[in-house]
Amino acid sequence: MNQLLGQAWIPEGVDLFRFSPELTLVATIVLVLAVPMIMGRSARLVGGIVMLGIAAAGWLTWRVAAEVSGQGVAGMSPDPASAMLLVDNLSCFFKLILFFFAACVTGMWWMGSSASERNAPEFFVLLLGTALGMALMVGTLNMLLIVIAIELASLPSYAIVAFEKRDRAAAEVSLKYAIFGAISAAIMLYGISLLYGLYQSLSFVEVADGIATDLATGRNGVIIAVALLCFFCGIGFKISAVPFHFWCPDAFQGARIEVTTWLSVVSKAAGLILLMRLVHALAAAAGAEMISALAPLAWGIGILAMLTCTVGNLSAYMQTSVKRMLAYSSIAHAGYMLMVVAILAVPGSVGAASAVSALLVYISIYLFMNLGAFGVVALVYWHTGSDSINAFSGLIRRAPWLAIPMLCCLMSLVGLPPFAGFMGKFWILYALAEQGDAASWLYWTLFVVAVLNTLISLYYYMRVVVKMMLADDGQESVRAPAAGTIMVNLCGLLLIAMLIWAQPIKHFADRFSTNLYSAPVLTVDVGTIDQTTAHP
Repeated sequence: MNQLLGQAWIPEGVDLFRFSPELTLVATIVLVLAVPMIMGRSARLVGGIVMLGIAAAGWLTWRVAAEVSGQGVAGMSPDPASAMLLVDNLSCFFKLILFFFAACVTGMWWMGSSASERNAPEFFVLLLGTALGMALMVGTLNMLLIVIAIELASLPSYAIVAFEKRDRAAAEVSLKYAIFGAISAAIMLYGISLLYGLYQSLSFVEVADGIATDLATGRNGVIIAVALLCFFCGIGFKISAVPFHFWCPDAFQGARIEVTTWLSVVSKAAGLILLMRLVHALAAAAGAEMISALAPLAWGIGILAMLTCTVGNLSAYMQTSVKRMLAYSSIAHAGYMLMVVAILAVPGSVGAASAVSALLVYISIYLFMNLGAFGVVALVYWHTGSDSINAFSGLIRRAPWLAIPMLCCLMSLVGLPPFAGFMGKFWILYALAEQGDAASWLYWTLFVVAVLNTLISLYYYMRVVVKMMLADDGQESVRAPAAGTIMVNLCGLLLIAMLIWAQPIKHFADRFSTNLYSAPVLTVDVGTIDQTTAHP
């Protein structure tokens, strides 16, 4: 027992408490399944249980975050003897975002689908199942648990995309999504099997140490490259990075609008944070003296980021469906965020903490940008039955309290002031520029590509703005639920407020980016736990 407690680096009595948000999700899933058998299949009753469960999980996450903040529990490069699940500032930050967004998506369901929903328990079991998988993804460096977490996040997603069983289009895109996911999972498992065969360990920290040793001695270079490439394929699928992005627009188009909103943010954020952990573990094991050995990894991630944002933006040009356009937009934004991960691939990078902080700021802002934009699309779709760009014609007259927040969200997605998206892009560009002298031309190239893609994206976002503000074909006014109107307007106001108070938000992200780059060195005596901190 003492050994197990020592491996988790936590005093007796609080180990399960630090896992309490995930346990709360499991308990909520059980209640969602059990309560309808006793009290009937009331959609609103199930929705209420889910909201209470999500609120409880969010509150417990805040409590856990308060406990681990400043303590450096686990960290980006933990001791190889660490437990399978890690609890640190980064995982707590993501779970706060996850549960807040889950509550917002449940609110969207309440406004749009609860009145006609006949299978609410099944819907929320799938939704909470994906949330549980994502919560596990961001808190582990154990390769077995990574596979379990990714599949736990992915398998319910395939079903929830096709939840409208009588919708042939949804069923078709769900099948494509499942096939693409199965292929990606198989490739990832092959890569993990190669790594396990080489180093006989499921801990990626130990695997990273073995890779660093082999690279230093010139052994197994080809096998290591193939294994890492295959391993990262499964994570690239979750991020929707090119060329693993083909599922994304079709799935977004065919799924319910609340499901589309859900997949657009948290799925990519979870994949990015997991990839960030893996890349940093490799860089920390290699050390500053092996910068040249990991240069192909940094360039590979950088090229993937450039391709992802460029393909996403150029593909969005041709879309007439606003929902599909936002799907390609989410691919482009995944590319911007992937640029930050390339910074962590440089061993001994002085800007690693600022890179993580920039990513956390961007994810926080991106949440409100997408929630507001997809919220307006949902409200227009529920009234008109269409998400075509023509459905937004004259929206400033038909529903000004929808057109104005949509304008705020779209301009923030571009990255223009006076909206918070400007600060999100600024901090990513600043993190890239900070590395300009450290890694040849890679980060300046990423900087230029990010700026050019921002200019490219202006066109397709402005198409919607022009349609809303300058075109009017005489369609009737849009009647939207008051709760939905309040939600999207709050998103618009927050995007302005987050720019005005950008510095406190950055400090908040800095707080959750601390103590990630120190690995606790553990010694365990009988009945005692002694923990110190060593810097890689």
